[in-house]
Amino acid sequence: MRAVFLDRDGVINKYPGDRLYVTSLKKFSFLPHAKKAIALLSEAGFEIFVASNQAGVGKGTYTQKTLESITAKMLGDIEQAGGKITKVYYCTHRKEAGCNCRKPKPGLLKKAGREFKVDLKKAYFVGDTIRDVLTAHAAGAKSILIFSGKEKMSNQKNWQAKPDFVFKDLFAAAKFLISVK
Repeated sequence: MRAVFLDRDGVINKYPGDRLYVTSLKKFSFLPHAKKAIALLSEAGFEIFVASNQAGVGKGTYTQKTLESITAKMLGDIEQAGGKITKVYYCTHRKEAGCNCRKPKPGLLKKAGREFKVDLKKAYFVGDTIRDVLTAHAAGAKSILIFSGKEKMSNQKNWQAKPDFVFKDLFAAAKFLISVK
């Protein structure tokens, strides 16, 4: 199985800003070519998973029901564009909870690995933060950092970890992934 994990905010949809959340359907906006990238990966036979921290639920900023509505709309729009997300994994805990599913801990990826028999050593994780890079490394996956969200190449000297690959956006990363055998 060829598997790729995607962070949500800053990878699939526009990054809402530091300490801000996508709290409604109206605030969810796909990044350019994100749906096309997911369709490309789907057509190439990848199993695609979303792994994202959504602590706004744990903080009471928005409800679990709102998160589910946003997710349903996202999945429907991706399917209309020819893509398919195998499963979405969220950590809705606050940072203080100390859970093993909050990135940069690898719990979300490991859960998918168990449920879908994903060899994480052969999987990729695409994210827009160094936290995502750390998550990939902790799970044994290859990390892809993209610059369509929070992180900027100009901040490289401050990175706690080096990504395996860097690309402008999810579409560029998808084109690379479908070329890898």
